[in-house]
Amino acid sequence: MASSEDEGGNGGPSEAGEEKETVKKRRRGFLATAWLTFYNIAMTAGWLVLAVAMVRFYMEKGTHKGIYKSIQKTLKFFQTFALLEIFHCIIGIVPTSVIVTGVQVSSRIFMVWLITHSIKPIQNEDSVVLFLVAWTVTEITRYSFYTFNLLNHLPYFIKWARSVFNKACECCMKMLYNFFIILYPVGVVGELLTIYAALPYVKKTGMFSLRLPNKYNVSFDYYYFLLITMASYIPLFPQLYFHMLRQRRKVLHGEVIVEKDD
Repeated sequence: MASSEDEGGNGGPSEAGEEKETVKKRRRGFLATAWLTFYNIAMTAGWLVLAVAMVRFYMEKGTHKGIYKSIQKTLKFFQTFALLEIFHCIIGIVPTSVIVTGVQVSSRIFMVWLITHSIKPIQNEDSVVLFLVAWTVTEITRYSFYTFNLLNHLPYFIKWARSVFNKACECCMKMLYNFFIILYPVGVVGELLTIYAALPYVKKTGMFSLRLPNKYNVSFDYYYFLLITMASYIPLFPQLYFHMLRQRRKVLHGEVIVEKDD
């Protein structure tokens, strides 16, 4: 399940407040901040390129058939590049949980490499375009938000520039925490329908499956693995979605929400 809107994931502010953010940036250091700024600018540019390519393809061809093939190299590069976000968490230059980030990034990698790349008959499915559009809009907004926030704290920008970055950051933050209400469910539906469309092909070909007997004495059925993956969305989606709703109220409305211990 590919939710990538967890606060602070690439250098953006968390809900703990501006004071905590200032302390965090001092601890991070100039080189780490500069690297995160470069990374987020690169990712913003990459997803913008994807968006332009998809729009141009549709305007020229008048159909979504073939759109994945036309952008697959760019998509694979930038989505795989996002593995660095796990490394960012491991070395401590961003405050997000390694586990949360790992799940989010790996789910995207799974959809890109083990589903749409590996199962070519499904690449023209409507559901592929559905999750691609949701991902693209989300990522452009998210990485833009992180970029403006980081630029605003680099020391060499003059006062008027910081004012511009502040306004841009606030705008992106509002878009991020409002767009997800629609885009997150749309992306999840697209992912689920794409996996569902892949099931007949996987069952027929036995791809990525390991049958007994074999020298390892282990069996694995990719078809049933996909069924389990789809079923896992049932408990996970509501938890992540309502978590983001709570974060939205905290960030946009300044509400203090006390979470009960289980």
